[in-house]
Amino acid sequence: MSVARPPVVLEMRHIGKTFGTVRALADVSFAAAGGEIHALMGENGAGKSTLMKILGGIYRPDGGGEIRLDGVPLVIEGPAAARRQGIIVIHQELALSPNLTVAENMFLGVERKRFGLIDRAAMALAARPVLARLGAAFGPHTPTAALSIAARQMVEIARALAAEARILVMDEPTTSLTERETTKLFGIIEGLRDAGLAIIYISHRMAEIDRLADRVSVLRDGRLIGTLARAECSHARLVQMMVGREISTFYKKAHAPAPARREVLLEIQDITDGQRVRNCSFTLAAGEVLGIAGLVGAGRSELARLVCGIAPRTGGHVILAGKEVMPRNPAAAIAAGIAYLTEDRKHDGVHLDMTVRENIVLGVIGRDARLGVRDGAKAKARSAAAMARLGVRAAHDGLPLRALSGGNQQKVLLARLLETGPRVVFLDEPTRGIDVGAKSEIYRLIDGLAAQGMGVVVISSELPEIIGISDRVLVMRDGRIAGELRASATAPISQEAIMAIITGLAARAA
Repeated sequence: MSVARPPVVLEMRHIGKTFGTVRALADVSFAAAGGEIHALMGENGAGKSTLMKILGGIYRPDGGGEIRLDGVPLVIEGPAAARRQGIIVIHQELALSPNLTVAENMFLGVERKRFGLIDRAAMALAARPVLARLGAAFGPHTPTAALSIAARQMVEIARALAAEARILVMDEPTTSLTERETTKLFGIIEGLRDAGLAIIYISHRMAEIDRLADRVSVLRDGRLIGTLARAECSHARLVQMMVGREISTFYKKAHAPAPARREVLLEIQDITDGQRVRNCSFTLAAGEVLGIAGLVGAGRSELARLVCGIAPRTGGHVILAGKEVMPRNPAAAIAAGIAYLTEDRKHDGVHLDMTVRENIVLGVIGRDARLGVRDGAKAKARSAAAMARLGVRAAHDGLPLRALSGGNQQKVLLARLLETGPRVVFLDEPTRGIDVGAKSEIYRLIDGLAAQGMGVVVISSELPEIIGISDRVLVMRDGRIAGELRASATAPISQEAIMAIITGLAARAA
């Protein structure tokens, strides 16, 4: 017996949008049904957000396109008009007022009034059942400024439910959430789907698509490449649709994997902080890509931060090219030839309001100064060369960094790190928060660094990524290095082997 498909609620037909000479969308047709989660995927710049901003009334489509709700043509004059039709868009940057309470944010723009005055008691009363439905641990009178990012995300969803949303668009909702917060959010989203909402879910994370999506539509260069049912989806097929090439090209290595006998570049002996990292020892060869895998909390980032002088160590030795170094801070580590790429680029790495050029040369301003004065010509030359070398896409290096995509911001941060001339680089979650195409370019850059003889350590939570780019993988568990796996032509590293070490099965089997 065939299963009836849920009814189509939304149709966007032949949508186009041009900004000046740039064609952002070209003849895109998209549909969403009630009671389904429809994922929308594509590289940065593919047109996902533009399409949803048209749906949300922020942009008007070019002539010829049509939006239908329940089969009836609809003209959306603005965000308020979209909201009245039950179309709610939750943007990646949450649009809440921190100085207001939860209830005030939920009814912002549609306040309940009595005798011409805002009726806060009525709004709080109406907010309570909505918050209870979501399992919120806060009440309607809670100041929004006091809430975590995950809780604010819940307020946005509560705001949508209070507006009797029929179509809910979520743009990268898990970007700033922990694993536990993400799991809770997924439960809420699935509950809303089961209640009959049409949910459009924008994400570049394959694991989220696997968990949530009933259907997936892929945009590339402003065009709809196709729509797949859950049963038709595979990572390889989705990647090929998004970037126009096979997934096997992602991890193609040009550098020769470092043999076990190659001369050691970096040696770590019994490094510890007495808490999160305990007596870890490993080596890194020149021209080697060493992956570090493990569950969140296993001590991977903490280990890198100890080696790079970011966190204090209570014991152990760092030996670079046969000479012991004692980096007590990041500047000392950089001076010794060891650099660290943070996992949280927005908070600990890039400076979004500074220009691209300023971000690239930030680590070498003092080195380039002449008689204490910044050398503008040298900075411009450095910036231009780095942008060309790393393939940074920007109209010019005088743009503020926030104008660039996440992938290009990551390249700028990597460019700044490389300008310091390191011999060893630690890259902590180097592709977090960037799209599939940008990931491929970061992998190419990592491969190029190894080919030049640099020692590269990559920390990642994505096992396919660790396996694809690494010559050797260390697996951490409970603050210790629990095992090591080396790739060979006949026996590549497998996810199963890594998970066996993470879970302790390998040790028990031995």
